[in-house]
Amino acid sequence: MTDTTDAIADSGGPGRLHDFDLTSMHDALTDWRGLDSFLQELTEQAVRAVASADSCSVTMRRNGRLVTTASSDAEALTLDAMQYEVEAGPCVCSLREGVEQYVDDTLDEERWGPYPGLAAAQGIRSVFAAPLSVQGRPASTVPDEVSRVHTVGALNLYARRPGAFRREQEVVRRFAEQAAGAVAVAERIEKESEAARDLRAAMESRFVIDQAIGIVMARQRCPAEVALGVLRRASQGRNIKLRELCYELVLQTGGRPPEPGHFTRRD
Repeated sequence: MTDTTDAIADSGGPGRLHDFDLTSMHDALTDWRGLDSFLQELTEQAVRAVASADSCSVTMRRNGRLVTTASSDAEALTLDAMQYEVEAGPCVCSLREGVEQYVDDTLDEERWGPYPGLAAAQGIRSVFAAPLSVQGRPASTVPDEVSRVHTVGALNLYARRPGAFRREQEVVRRFAEQAAGAVAVAERIEKESEAARDLRAAMESRFVIDQAIGIVMARQRCPAEVALGVLRRASQGRNIKLRELCYELVLQTGGRPPEPGHFTRRD
């Protein structure tokens, strides 16, 4: 029997990894509630899929900083925060280098300065951090530039038992590979949702400004470009945004807030 088969068998049989419920992930993507909600579901599934794991979290970059975007419980959140504080640890290294990091026993671990001792003091003896790579390549133990560029996060698994992931490393790798694909889709959906929100806000602003231009044109009997110039000068003179000035003008003129146009969803 191969090591891979042994690992899967030790983790609860050949179907154990199927606890990564692709149907559930599909439903989470369809019923979109945001990237963080999706990642939360992912960490909870990881704890179910990897028999030895007691806690799980996902580390990602946000505004140039490493943050925990989701965790199965408060303990994982605390363990991640310890690594960010000392700027060292398996999840930090996994994300930055794009390679997996395994700690068989925190009491024997000599890497990452004070972190292993801090984790052991919290009762954690084993850690496995697997990179989430959007390129879909197998997890590596050797850092390279390609791995770094394509790694968008790290899946961090914690266990209270020493050697907990010793024979489940292949299971964790396969889970991380599948999860990375789902995360890549989720990130794309999040970006598209943000772009749609930005576009809607821009269109609503344009709608308010157009109403204000119409009011000035009617009052001063001038063309649209002249009316827009009047509004811009008034905005600069009062040191407020053009949209805010236009909103006030439409409210004063019509007696109620401007109503944005209706957007029809295309099926």
